[in-house]
Amino acid sequence: MGLNAGWSETPGLKTRFVVVSVAAAVVFLLLLMRLWYLQVINADVYLRLSEKNRLRYIPVEAPRGSIYDRDGLLLVDNRPAFGVSVLRQDVEDSDLLLETLAGYLDEDAVTLHERYQKGKRLPAYRPLPLAEDIGRDRMEVIQENASDLPGLLTGVRPVRSYPYQESGAHLFGYLGEITEQQLQSQDFSGYRSGEFVGKSGVEKRLENTLRGHEGQQRLEVDVRGKLLRSLQTRDPFPGNRVYLTIKRDLQLAAEVAFEDHAGAAVMLDVHSGEVLALVSRPSFNPEAFAQGISSEEWISLLKDSRHPLQNKALTGQYPPGSTFKIVSALAALKSGLITASTSVECTGKLEVGDREFRCWKRTGHGKTNLKKALKESCDVWFYQVAQDLGIDRLSETASDLGLGSPLGIDLEGEKSGLIPTRDWKRRRFGAPWYDGETVIASIGQGYVLTTPLQLAVMTATVANGGTVYRPQVVKKIVDLVGNVLVEHSPEIIKSTPFSPRDLSAVHTGLVAAVNEPGGTAWSRKLDGLKVAGKTGTAQVVRLKDDDDKEEDEDKIPYRFRDHALFVAYAPADAPEVAVAVVVEHGRHGSSVAAPIAMKMMANYFGVDVGALPDHVPYAGD
Repeated sequence: MGLNAGWSETPGLKTRFVVVSVAAAVVFLLLLMRLWYLQVINADVYLRLSEKNRLRYIPVEAPRGSIYDRDGLLLVDNRPAFGVSVLRQDVEDSDLLLETLAGYLDEDAVTLHERYQKGKRLPAYRPLPLAEDIGRDRMEVIQENASDLPGLLTGVRPVRSYPYQESGAHLFGYLGEITEQQLQSQDFSGYRSGEFVGKSGVEKRLENTLRGHEGQQRLEVDVRGKLLRSLQTRDPFPGNRVYLTIKRDLQLAAEVAFEDHAGAAVMLDVHSGEVLALVSRPSFNPEAFAQGISSEEWISLLKDSRHPLQNKALTGQYPPGSTFKIVSALAALKSGLITASTSVECTGKLEVGDREFRCWKRTGHGKTNLKKALKESCDVWFYQVAQDLGIDRLSETASDLGLGSPLGIDLEGEKSGLIPTRDWKRRRFGAPWYDGETVIASIGQGYVLTTPLQLAVMTATVANGGTVYRPQVVKKIVDLVGNVLVEHSPEIIKSTPFSPRDLSAVHTGLVAAVNEPGGTAWSRKLDGLKVAGKTGTAQVVRLKDDDDKEEDEDKIPYRFRDHALFVAYAPADAPEVAVAVVVEHGRHGSSVAAPIAMKMMANYFGVDVGALPDHVPYAGD
């Protein structure tokens, strides 16, 4: 019997064979159509997916724009820093990677694990920084062994550099990692997690100007995520350059003059409002923030009772003490209540109602006119005048001079200070205003609060003949190729209503305070530069017995000691600059604040300050 004999003999088997053959043909046809669909119809799509699996796109951070002083001297720059990061999508064994990396970095593996876990909030395709600024030697060791650690990336990024460390820290500000709240804000559209942004000062105010545009690096990796080579790099575009109004050497000199004191100082150009120096002490090193400050350092700064992070020049609100007598004098002159020759008999005290107000000079100044009142800082003269003047006219004049409200400087966080009125007290405490409160307000005590910046503006206004300029710290912004994008011009806030005669009367008293024997700042006068100024000593708390104050000063706890103040302008006969200095708990304006201001003046005008005595008897403020 032949081989196929059975087919003819079994029709059912033949039918099944045909069905199976047709089914196989259909399946083959479907597979062929699928292959044609994948290889022909969607060839481009799958080619792109294949390339994506092989390629990694790494953002390249742009250097922030540098910051210069008004003369083009570098203040804030960038430096290269070697770092290590990982792409979590390519990491095969995170424990092995982190343990190995810890050995190369000589760092605790627990710390690396914590950073890795924290970074899991970032997309897996984004580089997760693990170690910054590791140094070239460690970088080279890691690079030599990177092929055994899939997902590991090494690179160099620009890090903010502050050549003068703590100098100007409150002016420049500091950087910090962008917050989740900021990432949700329209103001930070285009930012990504892990970026550093300005948190204070110029860095914050000009964040968009300084930031620049990031580039991108295209890397090729193998199927395990090991880096094979760099294919292409699109260079980042640095941020714009910012030129400030300050003078670098003056800023440094002012900070040195402060020694270990806490407080603030501001020097202004009286004809433009440009800030020539802005000091707040104690300070901090902004470079500690450039790559992420440790929690220990952050807590230490926050707990420091002298508040090193606070920009006291703008946000410190202090009773102005006797520097406020400039306001009281102008208010009395403007109202017509007095003239420059109006005299008051100072016996060392004045009774108002049932309360006795004492002059700093217990034996009294005798017959005192305006010049003598400013020169010797006689309290009773101002007590007497203030009773007739009233708090509201006093407050009005303070507002004329820029006190009691923010001045709009181009920095963040400026405070308003406080200039009280009858209406303010009624709204604030639901109580009437008393004459005794006007008396103490006239010498800058009681409710009156001002910032050092406001005191500098007040002094500059008197010096320039009555124009209040908006203080500014940014002079111009320049792009990478030198085009000037923004250039600021002086901006007048207001013109005051004081007559040249009234301003001249106050000027005479301020000149005498520094340049005539018996003046409260006479011991601090400079040879070769005529300065006009006013000392101030502001009580922080009222002691139980003021009569014992001078004898017991050294026993008073630091936090209860008086603040020392001094405001001045120079040259007295043709003013160019004005300065205000506040030394927290410095006790006396004449012996502590005035020397700092004089050293700033001496630096600006290039005169010798060597003759200033270190210790002088308290002359009274």
